[in-house]
Amino acid sequence: MPLLDHFHPPIQDTHPWESFHSNWATRIADRLNDRWLSQEFLAEEFTSSEQMEIDIATYQKPETNGAATDGSQTTALMPALWTPPAANATMPAVFPQCFEVRVVSRVAGWNLVGAIELVSPSNKDRPDERNAFATKCASLLHEGVSVVVIDIVTTRRSNLHNEIVKLMQADAGFELKADTTQYAVSYRPVRRDERGEIDMWTASFAIGSALPTMPMRLTGDLFVPIEFEDTYTEACRRRRLA
Repeated sequence: MPLLDHFHPPIQDTHPWESFHSNWATRIADRLNDRWLSQEFLAEEFTSSEQMEIDIATYQKPETNGAATDGSQTTALMPALWTPPAANATMPAVFPQCFEVRVVSRVAGWNLVGAIELVSPSNKDRPDERNAFATKCASLLHEGVSVVVIDIVTTRRSNLHNEIVKLMQADAGFELKADTTQYAVSYRPVRRDERGEIDMWTASFAIGSALPTMPMRLTGDLFVPIEFEDTYTEACRRRRLA
């Protein structure tokens, strides 16, 4: 299915991009789980609302002093809360908006091995937002996590791949052309001959074109395809856009 513009009328008026991104992330996770991932791995979608803890009062049930309502004895429902001293300072911070799919290995605990990032308009908006997104991706790569980024946003022209390259102080030759605004990039962190390296696969596209299939490394030389075209088509079908 040709790529639609989800960020301008008429589609944005009737199908908010936030809902579509969330739906698309689910389709990607479902595709990986149904077709490509063995029982060792699991893909799950995550959004911003699941990322950040909001500062609200903690609810605590009243102590029962060991007495239940029926007269029997019971233990306290929860221990007393410890209150820390006031913070010495509070500095401003930017937490990037998140629409992503995480792939974890379940062999020895839940170890993150891959992340698929669906770029949002706010990720590309201000310098601090772009830096926050690039920092998140660079941190994952430094931890050995494979990352795939796809950007279909049409309301902002900043290139977040180039932001990642600059943040990691890599040569400008690794950047995409400045006018590349819709693209996908796969990053594979790897150590070769005691050197840390990042393999990259890049693809660009435009409104009206098909989306690419990108590789994502799970462990070692084990890769799976991220089928953006098929999952995008399914997401559009489920939102009655196809």
